Amino acid sequence: MTPDFSSVHNHYERPVFDAVARMASNYPYLSAEQLPDVACVALNRLGARYIRHTVDLAFYLTEKERLSMEQTISDAVSFAFEFVQARIAMRARR
Repeated sequence: MTPDFSSVHNHYERPVFDAVARMASNYPYLSAEQLPDVACVALNRLGARYIRHTVDLAFYLTEKERLSMEQTISDAVSFAFEFVQARIAMRARR
């Protein structure tokens, strides 16, 4: 028997990708090519929360936990934008 792990994914991926896309216009000095770097920095700050089905996580979260998770994602993405932007600015000075 070969197990099928294709449904396993990090819950934070989709919300982080959405937040990066939504916030990108606030960082006009970053190109579309640099946005995946922003997502990687944010995801690394969040750690992993693996799930099979998004509905499973949503069902078990309280409203307080959901709001906290949304704030944590927002904070991680904001940090990541600033971090990547600062690194690019430092490289430009060389």
